Amino acid sequence: MEQEIQGKIIKGIAGFYYVYTNKGLIECKAKGIFRKDGVKPLVGDDAVLTLTDEAEAKGNIIRLLSRKNQLIRPACANVDQALIIFAVTKPEPNYNLLDRFLITMEQQRLPAVICFNKQDIASEDERGQSAQIYERSGYQMLCVSGKNQEGIEEIRRCLKGKTTVVAGPSGVGKSTIVNALYPAANMETGEISKKIDRGRHTTRHSQLFALGENTYIMDTPGFTSLSLGEMEKEELSSFYPEFGKYEQKCRFTGCSHISEPDCGVKNALSEEKISPVRYENYRLLYEELKSRRKY
Repeated sequence: MEQEIQGKIIKGIAGFYYVYTNKGLIECKAKGIFRKDGVKPLVGDDAVLTLTDEAEAKGNIIRLLSRKNQLIRPACANVDQALIIFAVTKPEPNYNLLDRFLITMEQQRLPAVICFNKQDIASEDERGQSAQIYERSGYQMLCVSGKNQEGIEEIRRCLKGKTTVVAGPSGVGKSTIVNALYPAANMETGEISKKIDRGRHTTRHSQLFALGENTYIMDTPGFTSLSLGEMEKEELSSFYPEFGKYEQKCRFTGCSHISEPDCGVKNALSEEKISPVRYENYRLLYEELKSRRKY
């Protein structure tokens, strides 16, 4: 009987899955039963495999263990939290997109940590603005320089004992931070790219790196846009945690915080207790959901 080995899928590309096991990295194909059952292995899945060629480190995935959760975008499984990375400058942060990321992670019931990168090249005003906008949002915030490795140990403490998916737009330094946390990342990426005859690494696929015991970080492709999915406009305010304590002061139940009089949220906005940038993003997203065509 073939020996079964358990491991974690750290990358899937072109029909091959790379599984991190106590025997090293094994290149696997998924058995046909997955297609038959309509199941696709995902990065982050805990898998059981058998070796087909031990010398060449090749095998077959024969089954997946049950998933704790599954994310749609990025497509991955068994994640504990999201590290959402934006640059404070170069590129200038798109706070509307950042709010979309936060909402998307909350929709998938995933705690999020905001990480503002490139502090080393930002002005004092740029650094202060980013922090000020999100200081009352209820999210943990990290201010770092991946290039200068400032704040990397703080990120490492935040990741310990968890599987963390890294998300954010292109060009904000996600891979720089992953490489700072795990210097072998480029080497492992290159090894996989060589096996599948791909060129120089840019993150086009999700990949998981083991940082320590029960500690993994997942690098993902950058996004330039993000849909809110099938959310109703009435649900939106629940994804702005800082609105919560002021909503009870609204005159009307189910207040949209847009045009109603005696709105606790708008009063808090006028008293500078809520960030005008966050509120404006809320208003724009509310109008987007309101005007969305329904079929």
